[in-house]
Amino acid sequence: MTTNFQIAELLVRVFAGILFLYQGYDKLFRIKMPGVIAAFSADAESNHVPRPIVNIVAYYTSIVEFLGGLLLVFGLFTSYALYALGIDLILVCLAFSYMTPIWDMKHVFPRLILVVTLLVFPEESHYYRLDHFVGSK
Repeated sequence: MTTNFQIAELLVRVFAGILFLYQGYDKLFRIKMPGVIAAFSADAESNHVPRPIVNIVAYYTSIVEFLGGLLLVFGLFTSYALYALGIDLILVCLAFSYMTPIWDMKHVFPRLILVVTLLVFPEESHYYRLDHFVGSK
């Protein structure tokens, strides 16, 4: 039986997945990694952040946003995708807070709310996920 929780979980999950998927897609395939790294290098250097840290964070966030978003859209390995995206959001928060203590959270905070919302949905609402059909959590 379909419930409002099941439909709500589906809508929130697919919406969040699309946001993350296209954010990662943009970084990986349009801007490309050298462009993403270059965008943050000047601020990072002025704050004495080592280049390898910038590279690791840029690659992690870009790949996790793309793959995590894709997994959310299909509802596959959803819990793992949400955990990785949660770490992604923490890294983004730390990076932006370190580089610019007062920064605009209008893009990050809504994504955090979506991830947390998906993590607290009751188990019965996880019906429209591939996880539900393949027995993965």
